[in-house]
Amino acid sequence: MRPVDSYSIGGAALESIGHPAVITGGLEAYLALEALERAGVQFGITLVVAMVVLGLVQGFGPETVTKSRTSPVISICIGTPALLVLVGLVAGGYMIVGTTLGSFFGLLMVTLGMTVIPILTVLGFVALGQSIASRLGRNQLWAGVFAGSLLSGIVGLSLVTTLLAVLFAGTLGIGAGIRVMRGNGGSTSPSERTVPPANKM
Repeated sequence: MRPVDSYSIGGAALESIGHPAVITGGLEAYLALEALERAGVQFGITLVVAMVVLGLVQGFGPETVTKSRTSPVISICIGTPALLVLVGLVAGGYMIVGTTLGSFFGLLMVTLGMTVIPILTVLGFVALGQSIASRLGRNQLWAGVFAGSLLSGIVGLSLVTTLLAVLFAGTLGIGAGIRVMRGNGGSTSPSERTVPPANKM
């Protein structure tokens, strides 16, 4: 008769099948870059992702950017806990993706989080870039895309400033994206009308 341990569900369920090497390898490659290389990579990725998202999702993308600028305080208040939830989702998925029972759900959680967070963070950078460009007399969306990508590249010269900028742009974009998807906070919403013009970007 085989040992009892061989019938253990926990032993089979927790049998490691390996963590996603793409995430780990990508992070290691990013950290190995020099400052100027990191800045160039961040500029290029932000520019490409912004152009693709704003080009493919022409309703949601520009509206998220606009809402990020018109009421950033509300967007950040909503985006902060939402970002924590998404990060927890990715972390939880990464932990269980190495087990036989969690392979499917873990991969689904990681994919969802790693898709939503970067896209909405890039839209947050575009909103910041458009706010900067508008002060220079260029209020067009394309100017915001370029300025936001440039901002993303500049902060890439330092890992600390990159982290802070990504957190800020992430909470801003995620909060605005949630508000757009829920259909709340429009120009006819009472909460939107209570935001003083001085709080707009």
